[in-house]
Amino acid sequence: MSTIKTTVVSMIIVCSVTLWGCSKDKAQTEQEVPFVMVTQPSASHFEQKSYAGDVQARQQTALAFRVSGQITERYVEVGDQVRVGQVLAKLDVKDAQLQLNAAQAQLESARSAAQIAEDELKRFKQLLPVNAVSRSQYDAVDNQYKAAQSNLKQAQSNYDVSRNQTGYNQLIANKNGVITERNIEIGQVISAGQPAYQLAIAGEREVVIGVPEQAVTDIKAGQDAWVTLWSKPQEKFAAYVREISPAADQSRTYSVKVALREGNSAIQLGQSARVFLNKAQHNVIQVPLSSVSASGQQAYVMVVNADHTVRKVPVTLGEYGRETVPVLSGLNPNDYVVVGGVHLLREKQKINPVDRENRAVQISGGAKS
Repeated sequence: MSTIKTTVVSMIIVCSVTLWGCSKDKAQTEQEVPFVMVTQPSASHFEQKSYAGDVQARQQTALAFRVSGQITERYVEVGDQVRVGQVLAKLDVKDAQLQLNAAQAQLESARSAAQIAEDELKRFKQLLPVNAVSRSQYDAVDNQYKAAQSNLKQAQSNYDVSRNQTGYNQLIANKNGVITERNIEIGQVISAGQPAYQLAIAGEREVVIGVPEQAVTDIKAGQDAWVTLWSKPQEKFAAYVREISPAADQSRTYSVKVALREGNSAIQLGQSARVFLNKAQHNVIQVPLSSVSASGQQAYVMVVNADHTVRKVPVTLGEYGRETVPVLSGLNPNDYVVVGGVHLLREKQKINPVDRENRAVQISGGAKS
């Protein structure tokens, strides 16, 4: 009985070893011909470039007092919404009020003098026809009346100026918008015209970007663009290039203003954004970034031959994009290139080409290794 059992165990071991050897040979065969994803280069009619920027109001204005003085009150802070006619800050009105009182007193004095001169002229007009007064006396009174009227007009003008000066001690918003900058403190003495607040006028928004000098010539006013926000990268907003600065700033970049066609109500001032612009490119093909590798300083791709072997093809590349790179020379549009793991393949290695859906790819034509 023990002999039979020993024989059965031996047969099981032999069969197991045989099956393991067959599976190992099969695994080795499959490993020798790997399944590799391939794709054909896509035609690129546009090269997309992107630039970081920030959202600003299309119209901004500096608000300043029209007279000098000391700040006594301020009512708004950065970020506050303001409306037309709203008082934002006040100056000390004591000196202005004294000037107004003095001007009012001068006006009242000029009115009295003008009234006396007018009454005197009326009496002389009655006496002149009966020769009760001479012509020279009448002319003198008439001149006094005219001088009194001139003094009255001057006093009225001085009073109006003083009254306006008193009113200018209040800084009033002239547009609806939001305060983006404050430059004053209570107790500070400022001069006429010195900016107190920066107001971003409500309405259209735009993104301001900096473009290097080698790329600014490719951008034209009115060119279509689209904008994404760092906080909401999945949302895209249509836009267009509104203005291009004619001169570079200190960073040697040109300021470009990109106006939004939509989404003005959803976009807040100061948000970080990215602007995407398309540059026309004709007869240019592009491949995925994962299709490119390099040996030394030479970039190359792996092209699949008709017999499913691969060969290394040196290529000249353009400017790298986010997911693709343009191939300027070395590749044909009908070629199939390996996607991913290019550096793991060797020259003339046989592969099983598949597409992104894991379907077998039949490659016809092309050079054989």
